[in-house]
Amino acid sequence: MTVQTGTQSMERGAQLLVHVVEQDAAPTIGELAQLAGLPKSTTSRLVGALERQGLVQRDPDRGAIEPGPVLLRYARKETSGIDLVEIAGGALERLARASGETANLGVATSTAVEMLDQRDSRHILGSTNWVGQRVPHHGSVIGKVFLAFGALPVPDVPLEALAPGTITDPDDLRHDLERTRVRGYATAVDELEPGLWAVAAPVHDAGGTVVAALSVSGPTVRLHAGLLDELGRLVRDEASAVSIRIGYDDLKRGAA
Repeated sequence: MTVQTGTQSMERGAQLLVHVVEQDAAPTIGELAQLAGLPKSTTSRLVGALERQGLVQRDPDRGAIEPGPVLLRYARKETSGIDLVEIAGGALERLARASGETANLGVATSTAVEMLDQRDSRHILGSTNWVGQRVPHHGSVIGKVFLAFGALPVPDVPLEALAPGTITDPDDLRHDLERTRVRGYATAVDELEPGLWAVAAPVHDAGGTVVAALSVSGPTVRLHAGLLDELGRLVRDEASAVSIRIGYDDLKRGAA
């Protein structure tokens, strides 16, 4: 009886996971229960088990259930078997060494940005561990990269102020995203947290889609004139090199 019950729970959990992955919009617990034909209490319990294993995660704003960090890492593997976390490791090492600051590899879901890998700053101040943390798109340079290069829809409603410098007006955000496209990298100062700056650039797959972004971030006490542009170009070059390694041909696409 215990074996049957355990098997049934595994099957139900797997069914819920399939629904989470296949839905166009992240479903709520109630919507998942309806899709699976299960009681809401049972669905909530099973989702909790999946969440503890990193297979799903909840959107903190509306409680919707999305693929978790384990599935995101797997999904970012190219069909050739190349793992982005592995292939971007050298770029992160070089960025952290050259800047002395924190370097990250991040991806974006429909609701937030998530960091997959990190190389720490050489300084005590600024060595926050961002891996696994989820950040709103408009407050993150990685989110801006996905928005700027068409991988996510640009919001057309006022946005939440996360810090004193957060861009909350949709028109202002569109102007900032246009600058990001022109330069090839995004910048932010005091937009996610007071006292934090960051730059990021896109990683493209073989088809030209933005699948990830590299970033460098640090505290404003070490920010000086020209640093954002200097590091922005450096991050852009490293992101371009990663893109080429996973099959992106910028010259061929530009010629077309």
